[in-house]
Formats: sequence, C-alpha cells, structure tokens
Amino acid sequence: MQFQRVRLASIGYTIPPEVVQSDQIEQQLAPLYERLELPPGRLELMTGIQQRRQWPRGTMPSDRSAESCRHALQAAGLSGRQIDLLVHASVCRDYLEPATACRVHHLLGLEADCLTYDVSNACLGLLNGMIQAAAMIDTGQVRSALVVGTEVSRHLMDTTIESLNKDTSLTRQDIKLALASLTIGSASAAQARRAASPLRRAPSPTSSSAPKPSASASPPTLTLW
Repeated sequence: MQFQRVRLASIGYTIPPEVVQSDQIEQQLAPLYERLELPPGRLELMTGIQQRRQWPRGTMPSDRSAESCRHALQAAGLSGRQIDLLVHASVCRDYLEPATACRVHHLLGLEADCLTYDVSNACLGLLNGMIQAAAMIDTGQVRSALVVGTEVSRHLMDTTIESLNKDTSLTRQDIKLALASLTIGSASAAQARRAASPLRRAPSPTSSSAPKPSASASPPTLTLW
C-alpha cells in the first residue's frame, strides 16, 4: 500500500522505569520450577528475552499515551489545535468504553471536531491505525493525525504467574501455552503524520522548437509539487 500525500512528521515514546529480568520471573515461579524440576535460566533460553519493562501498578494507558503524544507534537513542531485525527491503537485501554482515545483527547486539549476513536487488533493495532490515518490524509479528509498505543502488561504477567503456581496439575507441555504471557513488556509510542506534497513527474517539452535532449541527457526527474 502506497501513499503519495503523507509524511511521518515525528515519533514520540515513553519507556517504563521498572526493569523486570527473566530470572526475577523464575524466582516468582519457584513452586512451579521445583515441582517440574525445571532448570534455572530456561525462560531466557527459550525466548531469548533477558528483560522487559513494566509500569507501576495502577497506570492508566491514556496517561502514558498522552505523554507520548506530547513528545511527538513537540518533535513535529505541532500544536494540539492542528490535529484533525487521533487514533488510540493498542490492546490495553482504560475501559471497554468510552474509548481510551477520548481521555487522551481531553488530556491533550485537542479541538472538539478532532475525529477520535480506538483501534484494537492484537499486535497489529498500531499498524492498522497508521494505515487508517495515512489513508485519511492521502484522500484529503484530514490534514494531520496522531496515532498512539500504550501497553500495560503487568496484570497479565502477574495473573499468569499466579495461575501457573496454583495449578499443580500442569505438565511441562502444558506450561508452554502460557509462555507468551511471560515474555511481554510495557511501553508507549506515538507518531504524528501530516499531509505532504505529492511527487509529480516533471512535464516533458511539447513545443516543436524546444531543444532535443542529447544522448547523454538524464531521464525525467521527480520533483516536489
């Protein structure tokens, strides 16, 4: 999929302060490891993940999303009043409804007519939001957009650890199904997109009196319109 009138203006992000090592998770899984006689270091060996980051308990996705958006706006030299579209695209959200994008809109002080909604499609949500924003800019429906996503994975990891330790019927084969929930981390990223001048091929000479190009002349070039 290609767009002719869209450019990436900036990227903003926010990184959680707490680092969680894989061996820390294994320490929390001590009852499971002892029962199944699992060797230390197995989690990192199987996943290649040494550490991930987590937000403090009680963190709202909208708070971190607004922070990342502010970074993106500042980097792009844009104000909230210039944003016509806000897409919040992540698995995690504040509530089932209203849309998390609504609170991000409020925190950023965007205009009342700024189109605002959530997109959720597992790991592809942010990419879907980027494509939607680009399509709307490319067709002239909006001039600028913010696409943001924030994942807060601590609750899923905590409940996974709890269930693995609690269920004594689990086998080594069974716990492989829960492995993905022990790899996830938390973070927030936003991008600002703006309308850009499309590329247009330079017109060829039409007059019969125009000089003919020499054999060594360069081919027609693409110029910004």
